[in-house]
Amino acid sequence: MHPPRADTPALAPITLVGPGRVGTALTGAATIAGLEVTLVGRADLAVACADAEVVLLCVPDAEIAAAAAAVAKAAPGLRMIGHTSGATELVALAAATSAGAEAFSLHPLQTIPAGDAQLVGAPAAIEGASPAALTLAHDLAEALGMKPFEIPAGSRAAYHAAASMASNFLIALESSAAALLDAAGIDDARELLAPLVLRSAANWAEAGDAALTGPIARGDEATVARHLEAIAATAPELEDLYRALAERTREIASEGARA
Repeated sequence: MHPPRADTPALAPITLVGPGRVGTALTGAATIAGLEVTLVGRADLAVACADAEVVLLCVPDAEIAAAAAAVAKAAPGLRMIGHTSGATELVALAAATSAGAEAFSLHPLQTIPAGDAQLVGAPAAIEGASPAALTLAHDLAEALGMKPFEIPAGSRAAYHAAASMASNFLIALESSAAALLDAAGIDDARELLAPLVLRSAANWAEAGDAALTGPIARGDEATVARHLEAIAATAPELEDLYRALAERTREIASEGARA
């Protein structure tokens, strides 16, 4: 279990709005850390937020503005309001900030496929509209066992795009590779590819671009041409994806050769 951090200031009770995967995972982490949190749904705001001073919205991006307005109406003593979106700017909380609350955000840089996802040790992107709000976001992230880092103003969309590329696009890429194996008549594609994927990810974490291997890294364009012929014959829907990734791989290999 992750004990409360002795060097983190005591945090006020926090109301988490949104019992989905993120809200449930944060509630679990907060409970382990010894924080006083209450997880509520949108339908319970009028009662649950009556005495709330700090509220963190764990709702889909498109619902943040409406949820902030509902909280502002339900919580007359609201001091701080935040959201867990990676891409949405703090202006989405305007309905609450115009009523006097200070805005912050805390986005776990971690995939959360289920409510029992572990967040300890994960980076957490934070932002605050005031020094006090930023301090709250920082202290909350640390209390939850995460590693806070600040997002520069106006950079949220780019930050979240990078996170999506690293996580969501990786799943799409590996599923595409598995589909190509299936089309080639090879069974158990995910089981066969998983060790390669995990080792490649570990190599990149340890060595960055220097971990690049394969035909493009060694300048073997003849093999790349054979790849394209095989893809055109067995899974033509993947040809554009291969070409785009091959070109980006050439760029990375070229940059590495010049370094």
